[in-house]
Amino acid sequence: MFPRPARSSEVTAAEAGAWADVLVRRNLLYAAILTPTGQWLVQHQPDGPVRVLSGPADVVELAATIQHRIRSTRTDSR
Repeated sequence: MFPRPARSSEVTAAEAGAWADVLVRRNLLYAAILTPTGQWLVQHQPDGPVRVLSGPADVVELAATIQHRIRSTRTDSR
């Protein structure tokens, strides 16, 4: 596996919000909510546990992890 290149800028709340919205609309997450403290609450399934992510970078990292899982699953099934 190739390492991801380093980002040239910090992840913004708007970028994290866009990724969270996509993940929820595509049913890859059940919920993703930004709290007033800047933390994110995410839930994979309606009856599943709620995870607390510390900030926007963690949301983008979660999106990257989900994308990687999807892509590696597709490759394995071919």
